[in-house]
Amino acid sequence: MTISKHVSPRLADMLLSASVEVSSRGHQLTELRNNFAPGTDVTITFLPGDNYRRNVETAAMLRRAGFNPVLHIAAREMKSQEALDDFLARARGEAGVTRILLIAGDVATARGPFKSALDVCASGLIEAHGIASVSVAGHPEGHPFLKPPDAQKALGGWRDWGRQTGTRVDVVTQFCFESAPILQWIAELDRAAIDLPVVVGLAGPATPATLTKFALRCGIGNSMRALRAQIGRFGRLLTDTGPDEVVRGLCDAPAAATAPIAGFHLFPFGGLRKAGDWLRHYESGPRDVERAAMSGAGLQNP
Repeated sequence: MTISKHVSPRLADMLLSASVEVSSRGHQLTELRNNFAPGTDVTITFLPGDNYRRNVETAAMLRRAGFNPVLHIAAREMKSQEALDDFLARARGEAGVTRILLIAGDVATARGPFKSALDVCASGLIEAHGIASVSVAGHPEGHPFLKPPDAQKALGGWRDWGRQTGTRVDVVTQFCFESAPILQWIAELDRAAIDLPVVVGLAGPATPATLTKFALRCGIGNSMRALRAQIGRFGRLLTDTGPDEVVRGLCDAPAAATAPIAGFHLFPFGGLRKAGDWLRHYESGPRDVERAAMSGAGLQNP
């Protein structure tokens, strides 16, 4: 399904420059080169038990290939402050990393002194190593372990830390299967004066079974009904389902409601090729829409 006619030029530009994610344990460089443009931000996951030196090697490989590597740092996986220091030093020196994505990590018990992502920022090592931009996780459908007021308070802490240190902080959201939770969550941040840029996470095209598996793993809640509705409406048990409905809902929302959106991030659950193909649906459509609007207003260039 293509929805290019529904995409505003602002959101279209963001979609075309969407970041994408690769596994720390995969060999996906060829797929990246074939499906994503040089200069794309590529985040590298940090899975339980990962060796951060190997992740830095992956980041360096991506940098040499022309991509912008963004390393995940899982706070609870860091065995010591010295290990974190070494991780950041290698990331900067060997791969030219200037942006990281901080998460608490999937292990229940911290392997070292860092129990949360905020503990990492309190170490002072991020700014000491010249990391200019930090992304943190946002959960429009609720944090798996924090109540909404506590999750909001944590984001307020990130806002304050960014201001104090001069570090750019943005929030990369967990994926949803409809736009309503995202828009409601953005509105709640606005009411709390948490003016952090929002990067909307999108579930890349995959079969409903694959999307359901990742949704259950990631704690996706109410918007699962939207996925089930799409399956029922189109009978697509084996056909890939993309984030078309989510993007359409964001595009139909008032401009003020989507103003904090600063970008998109693709979780390529069905693979990088399918994710790249989906993005290419927008390559010509938004520009055609924009040209038509300019022509109607008498602004078309000769």
